[in-house]
This record gives sequence, C-alpha cells and structure tokens, in this order.
Amino acid sequence: MAVRRDRPSHKTLLTDVAWAFQVLAAAQFFLTGLDKISDAPVMVQLFATVGFGQWFRYFTGTLEIVGSVLILMPRLAVLGAAVLVMVLMGALTAHMTILPFSPAKVIVLLLMTAFVFFVRRRELFAANS
Repeated sequence: MAVRRDRPSHKTLLTDVAWAFQVLAAAQFFLTGLDKISDAPVMVQLFATVGFGQWFRYFTGTLEIVGSVLILMPRLAVLGAAVLVMVLMGALTAHMTILPFSPAKVIVLLLMTAFVFFVRRRELFAANS
C-alpha cells in the first residue's frame, strides 16, 4: 500500500513566500520610514543630495510607514505593495542617476514587493466584488 504524502499546493507555496516577503519588507520600510521622518542626519544629507527638498523626505518616509502597515493587512496588502513599489521605483531612479550608492538593495526590495503585489492582486478584485 502506497503512502500518500500531502504536499502544499503551488498556490499555498506562493502565498507562504509572499507572507515572508511582506513581513521582511514591512520591517525594512517601517524602520527606514522612521529614520526619514525623525530627521536622521544620514537621511537629511541623502535627500539634500537628491535635491527635491526636505519635504520630500517626510513624504517618502510617510509613504514607507503607511505602506509597511498596509502590506501586513491581508485585505490591503496589495495596496501596500503598490505604494512600496512606487516608492522603490523612485529610489531606483535616484540610485541610478544621482546617488553614488549601489542600487542592489533597492532592486531586491523591488522584486520582493512586486512579487507580493503579483500574488495578492486577486484579493483586490475579490474585495470589490
């Protein structure tokens, strides 16, 4: 008699990976957002280099904190991921054009949050039904 082993479905695996990415991204963005809105000297200098003014640092930090909270809320995770993807697109542009730092961390975070958006996108439409 053959022993049947229940394996997680493809959908379950994607959901589990998405949750792991959501928790990691939320922690990263919450802490980075706090640095931005709390006037951390490195962030003040970084945004001075970008050249949009310090209001943009507060705006970006607020988006990061809001996105980090939303990405942990099952019904709103796709919206949180969308907010964070937009923030990361701006960060990637800044890293590739103005800032003298490697964009590697931004690219990894962008891939993680885009994956969350992709996996959770159906929940946005299900909530509207």
